[in-house]
Amino acid sequence: MKQGLSLRVSQHLALTPQLQQSIRLLQLSTLELSQEVEQMLDDNPFLERTAEEAVREEFGLETADAPPPRDDDFATPPAANGADGPATAAATVSNDADSATADAAADGVSDGEPDWGGDGTVDMVPDDSEWGGDAPARANNLGGDERADATELARSQESLQAFLHRQALGLRLDETDRAALSFLIESLNDDGYLEDSLPALASGLAGNDNDEFDELVHRFQMALGLLQSLEPVGVGARDLGECLAIQLRALADEDECEDEAQVRKVAIAICKLPMELLARRDFKRLATLTKSNEDLVRGAMQLIARLEPKPGRRFVDVERNVVVPDVIVTRTGRGASLKFRVMLNPDVMPRLRVHDIYAGALKAHKGEGSQALSQRLQEARWFIKNIQQRFDTILRVSNAIVERQKNFFVHGELAMRPLVLREIADELGLHESTISRVTTAKYMATPYGTVELKYFFGSALGTETGGNASSTAVRALIKQFVTSENIKKPLSDSQISDMLKEQGIECARRTVAKYREALRIAPANLRKAL
Repeated sequence: MKQGLSLRVSQHLALTPQLQQSIRLLQLSTLELSQEVEQMLDDNPFLERTAEEAVREEFGLETADAPPPRDDDFATPPAANGADGPATAAATVSNDADSATADAAADGVSDGEPDWGGDGTVDMVPDDSEWGGDAPARANNLGGDERADATELARSQESLQAFLHRQALGLRLDETDRAALSFLIESLNDDGYLEDSLPALASGLAGNDNDEFDELVHRFQMALGLLQSLEPVGVGARDLGECLAIQLRALADEDECEDEAQVRKVAIAICKLPMELLARRDFKRLATLTKSNEDLVRGAMQLIARLEPKPGRRFVDVERNVVVPDVIVTRTGRGASLKFRVMLNPDVMPRLRVHDIYAGALKAHKGEGSQALSQRLQEARWFIKNIQQRFDTILRVSNAIVERQKNFFVHGELAMRPLVLREIADELGLHESTISRVTTAKYMATPYGTVELKYFFGSALGTETGGNASSTAVRALIKQFVTSENIKKPLSDSQISDMLKEQGIECARRTVAKYREALRIAPANLRKAL
């Protein structure tokens, strides 16, 4: 085997730590970004949160991969960047980052600590001022006291468990029974159901002690009866049928007539049968199994339809279901001068800055270990810059979406036009994967509600005139047809397809069925009135 030296010229792409972090922050949701910020605040001593209003730093996205300026550069303050400059640079950075993702995954990055050093400077610079105050991004058009706090829609309320514990205080129980009832209350899910069986709950406490197991099952059985007697009616049920049956028994009234009592009795019998029969509204089968006539079955199903299938629904914490928008769109002007203003939601933007005391101390005392601290200082600066770039990119994409879907903001979802990721990517000079990251788990508050940015994208369906109709608009049209249908003769998928063709939209029956299921609209036989 002969040894020798040879030279080869090759090219490969590798993501710097800065670009890796930029891509990761871009695809995070608002909640995930908040968690990332908290983690960084805990890990990096040079990063701090501030509530003070300060002049917004001017990093400039065109310098996203450039080291921070030195003290020599401070003599002449940099001119304010124009609206086009940062936008174009942001497009270039994001595009390059996304194009490199595939190759970087293969090539990997160097082991060890990420190189955040840049030029390694630890000097205090104007760029270390606060970012994320009342002016969260360039050209966001946010002025005055206009702020939108979606969390104000959420109000604190008592939980289901707390409500049940409060009722349990009024029961005369010994310490053991009270503990058993409390254990069952804490075992309920958000809907008010007891998902685990009593033996399973007892087994987890008793272990291999059979005597204690039998005693616990007995105690839990008694506690379950007490639990199911509390408000809301139906709580503590093991399944839907039992939940409905508990509510039906609670409807018993001394003043109810014989016919009402008979209907309620049939309804209880139906709840003991498989729920599939109830869902399919199989009147004949139900009448046979309950040994009654179809009229009684229809009356029983009407009674069941008025019950609450999820007793704990109203106790679910509202705040968990509130979507905080990243972007807010408001109307300005009227008629021909109607415009839409796009601005970032200041409440989702972290206010961060570099800790000036620690940075100053590092500058004054350079010695052993200063290199590692300098890396952490540079990491804090890059983190702030990447968050800024994230929101700038979201704002640019949102502006492009609003411009393309202006008819939606004027007339609603029926006026939505077809739009694909490539159109926005080509317009902004970004990669499609960047647009996908920006529009995933990011929300926009519009005059028609808060929707995900991906909501504005939809495929095209052909029309008789040779144009295209958005699939989103078609779904809205289907929903409108179903809403206005005769409930005694609901529209089938074929009829809806024919109605769309009358509107000039070519939409097959299978496509209608797919859109209907996406809208969570039941089939015609289940929408039919009893």
